[in-house]
Amino acid sequence: MRWVVPLLLVALAALQYRLWVGEGSLGEITFLRRQIAEQRAEMDRLRERNRALQAEVEDLKGGLEAIEERARSEMGLVEPGEVFYQLVEPEAGRK
Repeated sequence: MRWVVPLLLVALAALQYRLWVGEGSLGEITFLRRQIAEQRAEMDRLRERNRALQAEVEDLKGGLEAIEERARSEMGLVEPGEVFYQLVEPEAGRK
């Protein structure tokens, strides 16, 4: 009977160790939950990016307006009869 109490204390200590420090501990579970939340946020961001890219691909496949808009913005396309004006901001140190 004298050995039952120490045995129970050792078993309790072993269980407490696993709860706080060992594999599957509360700290590890919190860390893993945080990682899952970060991964979900990244996946949501990437899904939104993929949707935007897919919409752009569909626009480029379907119409010339999107292609013309992109050529104008990225390559400076000017059609015949149009006049191109470029506004240059003065540098901060010069008047």
